[in-house]
Amino acid sequence: MPPDSRRPDRVAEAIREAVATFLAEGVKDPRVTGLVTVTGVDVTRDLRHARVFVSVMGSDAERAATMEGLASVAGYLRAKLGRVLRLRVTPELEFRFDASIAHAARIDTLLEQVRAGRKGTDGTDG
Repeated sequence: MPPDSRRPDRVAEAIREAVATFLAEGVKDPRVTGLVTVTGVDVTRDLRHARVFVSVMGSDAERAATMEGLASVAGYLRAKLGRVLRLRVTPELEFRFDASIAHAARIDTLLEQVRAGRKGTDGTDG
């Protein structure tokens, strides 16, 4: 295994941490609302492109507005990443919505409803 074969993974993790910190400090774009969580980052092997996966809690309208806001701050964030990470080439950032957290929350809600229904029908605790 070549010594730099894990570099895209290391860069992806550094980008994930930096973007999460940027979002935690507050984005100036008013469209970015609600709770935004960086769930992962995929970086191409040549380190020129990075897909940043985010979960957005809120309504569909808030989610759409937040994704637009993130797309508009991508250039600014890329410049900031270039200064922080000191990469020769800072990847182009592309934000993608990750529904996995919302999906997991929905499954938890459904399971809780099933458990509550079971307690009421058979008289046992489950």
